[in-house]
Amino acid sequence: MSLRQPHQDALLFSEEIPVIRRSLAACSKLLAWAEANGGPQFRQAVAEASGAARLSPSGLAYEVSLPIDYLDFAPAAWRTR
Repeated sequence: MSLRQPHQDALLFSEEIPVIRRSLAACSKLLAWAEANGGPQFRQAVAEASGAARLSPSGLAYEVSLPIDYLDFAPAAWRTR
C-alpha cells in the first residue's frame, strides 16, 4: 500500500464518511466551546495552535467546517460497488 498522491482522487465508502464527519464536527464544537467557555489560557492555546498553522482562530474554525460541507454536499457516486 502506498500513500495517495495529491493529484489522485480519493475513494470514500459511505460507511467512512460519517466517521470523518463526526471527527471534524467534534473539532468544530471544541473550537466553539473554547471560544465561549475556555478562559484566557485555553483561548491563548487555540491562538497559538492556529498561528502555527498560519491561520487566525476563525480561519482555523473555517478550515475545519469546510470539509464537513464537502462531505455533506458531495455528489453521489456514479456507480455502486
